[in-house]
Amino acid sequence: MQPLCLVGSTLRAPHGCHAQYMANMGTMASLTLAVVINGNDDDGVGGRNSMRLWGLVVGHHTSPRSIPFPLRYACEFLMQAFGLQLNMELQLASQLSEKCVLRTQTLLCDMLLRDSPTGIVTQSPSIIDLVKCDGAALFYKGEYYPVGITPTESQIKNIVEWLLAFHGDSTGLSTDSLADAGYPGATSLGDSVCGMAVAYITLKDFLFWFRSHTAKEIKWGGA
Repeated sequence: MQPLCLVGSTLRAPHGCHAQYMANMGTMASLTLAVVINGNDDDGVGGRNSMRLWGLVVGHHTSPRSIPFPLRYACEFLMQAFGLQLNMELQLASQLSEKCVLRTQTLLCDMLLRDSPTGIVTQSPSIIDLVKCDGAALFYKGEYYPVGITPTESQIKNIVEWLLAFHGDSTGLSTDSLADAGYPGATSLGDSVCGMAVAYITLKDFLFWFRSHTAKEIKWGGA
């Protein structure tokens, strides 16, 4: 006999970790409402009709409290309306972001046609505006043109040597962590440079984007 799935039930007991969370805050009752929006391929969810959890609205009470069904139903309806509005706002923001990227891409391509390649770093907009990053750089004809938070020139030359030695047959590389990617000099970069994306122009010329280490420890109220 298969165990009964209570995912959609409003009468199930809270998970053990949630019960401990409530005990740590000194609360005895809670009401949790899910904010659900449309999923898409970028979220790793699937088709257009799929849904994904965006967030939670949680209410607590310091004493046992029963919420009548009409009120729970009204709260659920409110969350559905909020989810629809939020989904439209997120879609609009995504469309505006895509238009901005395309506009920046067009300007950078025009800059490459009219000016020297260094203009995509030294002028505005630059390649740092094309990708969400903390720093970007152009390594062109042995010269280094950085913008934002980037490695030093000697460090970038070491990265180039490593790329040619271990990824020379590639047209680019993208990693969330240079340490995890096997770069031996990752520790010398510190937290300022952690993730990297690189596009090969030639075997001697490269475009770089860098991201800093963003892991943070946050202490929650019920921790």
